[in-house]
Amino acid sequence: MPERRHEDAASGSREGNETPPRRPAPAVDVLRRAGAELAELTGLRPEAVTRVERTDSGWCVEAEVLELSRVPDTMSLMALYEVTTDDQGALTGYRRTRRYERGRADPR
Repeated sequence: MPERRHEDAASGSREGNETPPRRPAPAVDVLRRAGAELAELTGLRPEAVTRVERTDSGWCVEAEVLELSRVPDTMSLMALYEVTTDDQGALTGYRRTRRYERGRADPR
């Protein structure tokens, strides 16, 4: 007869077979994975990361990408994308937050 295990309702774990809680992935791993997934989904390769922040549900990464190459290079169109991930760095969403010419400074 198979061994019967019962689940602990409070912790959701099985007696005798407890798994340690998952630790969040290191920021550098999250950056690599988020950049690769953003490039795969959009066809745009991140040139720089301008923000990395831990959130309650994972990570928020802001990446600068080249959207449209022009001559001269200072006229190329750049964009900032906000990428959200889970604790392990898997992309959960992204959105473009800003679009601008490469040579333009913030008006702020």
